Amino acid sequence: MKIQKHLPLVLTVLCMAAFAACLIVFESDYLWKMQELDLFLYTPLFFQQKMVVAGGCLSWLATYFTQFMYHPWIGVLMLAAWWVLLVFISAKTFRVSAKWLTILLIPVALLLVIDVSLDYWMYYMKLRGYLFMPTIGVTAAVALVWLFRAITAKYFIRTVFLAIVTFAAYPLMGFYGLLAIALMALLAFRLDDMTKTAKVVNCVVAVILIFAVPLLFYRYVYYQTNLLNIYWTALPIFCLQEEFKQYYIPYYLLVAFYVILALAGGVRRKAKPAKTWLWAVAQVCLIAAIAYGVWAAWYKDDNFHKELAMERCLEDADWQGIIDVAKEVGEEPTRAMLMMKNLALFREGRIGDEMYHYCNGSKKCNTPLTVRMMQVVGKPLYFNYGLLNFCYRWCTEDGVEHGWRIEYLKYMAKCSLLNEEWQLAEKYINLLKKTKYYKKWAIEQEKFLRNKKALLADKEYGAVAHLMGYESTLNSDNTIVEQFVMNHFANHDSDDPLMQELTLVGALWKKDIQTFWPHFFHYAELHKGQHIPIHYQEAAYLYGHLENQVDISRMPFDPVVRTTYDNFMQKAQQYAGMSEETLRDLFKSEFGHTFYYDYFLNRNQQLY
Repeated sequence: MKIQKHLPLVLTVLCMAAFAACLIVFESDYLWKMQELDLFLYTPLFFQQKMVVAGGCLSWLATYFTQFMYHPWIGVLMLAAWWVLLVFISAKTFRVSAKWLTILLIPVALLLVIDVSLDYWMYYMKLRGYLFMPTIGVTAAVALVWLFRAITAKYFIRTVFLAIVTFAAYPLMGFYGLLAIALMALLAFRLDDMTKTAKVVNCVVAVILIFAVPLLFYRYVYYQTNLLNIYWTALPIFCLQEEFKQYYIPYYLLVAFYVILALAGGVRRKAKPAKTWLWAVAQVCLIAAIAYGVWAAWYKDDNFHKELAMERCLEDADWQGIIDVAKEVGEEPTRAMLMMKNLALFREGRIGDEMYHYCNGSKKCNTPLTVRMMQVVGKPLYFNYGLLNFCYRWCTEDGVEHGWRIEYLKYMAKCSLLNEEWQLAEKYINLLKKTKYYKKWAIEQEKFLRNKKALLADKEYGAVAHLMGYESTLNSDNTIVEQFVMNHFANHDSDDPLMQELTLVGALWKKDIQTFWPHFFHYAELHKGQHIPIHYQEAAYLYGHLENQVDISRMPFDPVVRTTYDNFMQKAQQYAGMSEETLRDLFKSEFGHTFYYDYFLNRNQQLY
């Protein structure tokens, strides 16, 4: 009996500790990025803005905790603490016996699944505080049910309590307040201290309140909310052009679990003690099923996590870190990964020699969503390539569409500084000074206000300013970041060596011979007496043989460039007639690191 009493508690704590450890070990970059895509300001106005919709208080509280994911281990410990509180309150409310405490790992597992199955929705999610919202909401709902059970059943006090809670909980908690009312009504049917009349009255009152209260608040308070969503406020909306219902499954299961618990957990009945071995087998099977369910639902796409790791390095201007992640890619990468890798190589001065030394391709993002690179990494790419108007424009548009985020405010402040829009930059800096973890960064930016000399002397801003030697315009990029950036540089010419190198990279990307030669000769002139990087040599050697419009006989090509070209063409003749896909696999190990391979076998890559 002691084993059956204490072992479930130990197992429950160990399982939650395992959940937390897995989050910290496997999802640190994801958790960090989630707080970058959120925003919590320590101002009264921020709280007031949250309260203009039902569930605003819950969103405010969840957003407050989300900011601690800046240090993922701190945020995860807070999340785990909420899980412990939920288990404790659920056990008290629904009278779950000590020997079956592990059953309450089911809602914890579902809450974990909600957080780790989001995939690329993280970039489109409008609900703030997503990581903590369901955990805090369910915990608060169950706590209200606990209070309902704790108060006396005399004089219809529970019915009055139910009505008061509905009018108080709906504006504060939205859907989770309505869930609490529904659970109270269901639990009432299982309570022995209530008469049949009181049970029926409670049920009728609960149904009326659940339907009527949101309508009343919609009519007189929250008229900005869509009528179709008044019952689901504080829940995420997984809908763009179409609705993706599969993302709601953990929510359905979570509600179903507590409905069953309310119907089954009203009273304690004396039962014959189960045999220890049979009970132990049931415990093992339950925990194994929970663990398997979490593992199966966990979003495990390697490219997604590599993208997040690269994004985190990009925010820290850790160019070598991005390159190190690119080295670890063992499958076809997404174009976002390729763009970040090329940017890092450019900043390290190695793009001309190493651009094709890593896995290249255009693997589709593993999600049913139609993902745009703009939402994933477009803004930092535009900024770091000196296209400030486009970075600022998309920060503004997405801020209006998806809500303001730390990431947007940071890049809007940076763009404003480089554009010498001092008052605008000061506005965003002052906003970020009202955050917890970005206050220090914002204060550091103040030294650049109205100080262009200091701005250009800074390593990050100076590198970006170097690429702004073009007419400042704003036109349509059709959200295709890679195509726009590469065409932008391919269609420019510059006397700045760094800028001119990007024009050459753009020409290689376009695979257009007429665009390549002027940029190549200008680049060679600007780097007279220096060694021309291998990939630029390969392009010149290939184009010289393809059209014979330029005499390349006197150009000082490296012997490896000539040898590799000859071997490539010889092998191409040997396998003539085979499909491009087959040739791509045959040639990759020997020639995948060359421009020859990219020119002939990496054509028509899918952009997004």
